[in-house]
Amino acid sequence: MTHDHDHDLVLRPTSAQTEAALNPPAGRNGGDLVVETLHGLGASTVFGLPGQHALGMFDALRRSDLHYVGLRVENNAGFAADAYGRVTGEVAPLLLSTGPGALMSLAALQEAAAASAPVLAIGSQIPVAGLGGGRHGYLHELRDQQASFRDVVKSVHTVRTQSQIPSAIAAAWESALTAPHGPVWVEIPQDVLLAETSLPVVTAMDATPRDVVPRPELTAVAADLLSRANRPAIIAGGGVVRSDANGKLLALAEKLNAPVVTTFGGKGAFPWEHPLSLQSWMEDRHTTDLLEDADVLLVVGSGLGELSSNYHTFAPRGRVIQIEADAGKLESNHPALGIHADARLALSALLDTVTERPDEAAAARVSALLTAVRERLDSQDLTFERQILASVREALPSTSPSFWDMTILAYWAWSAWPGALHSAQGAGGLGYGFPAALGAAAADPSKPVLAVSGDGGAMYSIAELATARQYDLPVTWLIVDDGGYGILREYMTDAFGEATATELSRPDFVALAESFGVPGVRTTPETLREDLAKALATPGPSVVVLPALLKMFAPTHLG
Repeated sequence: MTHDHDHDLVLRPTSAQTEAALNPPAGRNGGDLVVETLHGLGASTVFGLPGQHALGMFDALRRSDLHYVGLRVENNAGFAADAYGRVTGEVAPLLLSTGPGALMSLAALQEAAAASAPVLAIGSQIPVAGLGGGRHGYLHELRDQQASFRDVVKSVHTVRTQSQIPSAIAAAWESALTAPHGPVWVEIPQDVLLAETSLPVVTAMDATPRDVVPRPELTAVAADLLSRANRPAIIAGGGVVRSDANGKLLALAEKLNAPVVTTFGGKGAFPWEHPLSLQSWMEDRHTTDLLEDADVLLVVGSGLGELSSNYHTFAPRGRVIQIEADAGKLESNHPALGIHADARLALSALLDTVTERPDEAAAARVSALLTAVRERLDSQDLTFERQILASVREALPSTSPSFWDMTILAYWAWSAWPGALHSAQGAGGLGYGFPAALGAAAADPSKPVLAVSGDGGAMYSIAELATARQYDLPVTWLIVDDGGYGILREYMTDAFGEATATELSRPDFVALAESFGVPGVRTTPETLREDLAKALATPGPSVVVLPALLKMFAPTHLG
């Protein structure tokens, strides 16, 4: 149906806007259209690393007021953008060059996809004449660069003309922020970026993400099941945190008197010391048993993957309700009442429709479980590891975020750290902790940020000490030095009786940090808390090295 007044919906430019559009400033190129679009969409900080085909974008940065943070390796730039997106909930632009530069970012974009971090990667391409798979011999040429990204990111957007740039970036921005958040890929040919443009300056753009709204008939059934449950329980995943639904979850849990466990990706979704908090002991059989015993299990913002199901040993006996913004994860591991929705919207609908469910025994069940977990740990001679983690927690200010690489201390933190943390457990690649912490510090340089790595993972991102120094970012990097890939050493020894390819020669990390102009200190388990607290309280970057051989608690999924 058409309306006579449809034309009234079109915004009329002011005379000043018309004059500016008709007479755009000279000296602009396709790269200016990129940075103007990013600014018009609300971006303030961009990450990246320049390359020959992308120079048009980087030249345009100097004519913009976007804050640029340049890292030394594209993968690390991707990790920094990932963390910026996680802590702000905003899109994090990532500027890359063609071929090798673009491909170097893939592991970071895989992590962003697994963790639902809204990273907007904008890469250059070979000139337009070379697109289409022909072998022209351009520098950095790939037959189909998009194909390398298509299985990793949420959406791919290709530009062939300057007029397509604003719309392509806006579409990618909307995709990145539509639940579930995730990385997106835009590619623009070198000549399109370099060519002078007479197009008007890009003004404010609208790329409002679509809401993923739950179907009311499904939330009505879910509310009825939960209201009539005898032993309800809740698993809260990362979707709760990303949709800022912590308050809704707390209110629902209290209304239902339902115990809540948070997955490793969902840490911080529920108050750690709350009487209904099962905390995060997802790899403990006591927790698995309690969840299996629930007659109605509400899973919010989790696909119940390997780590969230005690390595797929979890076998629920009751009715499962799964709320998930990623439709592909609905019922992918367990039959359920699947509700495709953003966690916040679905929890809000449930909160409005469930009836209060008194249960004086719920808190006692939670307390008994946590006691059982504690007694199991007490029986394993793990006092040293628990003290190390406690020292780190005591040293870190309560408002400071922490970023953890794939290392034994991080595996402890997934279960035992009291509250929110950020790690690379989504895709599980090495090198995340330090560059991610730099990204978070760029988002808010007013408070210190902690990064935790093993010595093996630290070598992936050691070059970013230069970035930390260049931008004077307040990141303290704790490196736990055990002389190798510690967790792989444990895995191989347990499986094969001895380890192979896990032992590493490594540098003097303190001297190496100081060579970058970053203060470093070698600490001990006894002085860790004091040394770490001092480093965190000192402005700018710092490194704390702890030589220590840590053990993991016994894996209950093998028992």
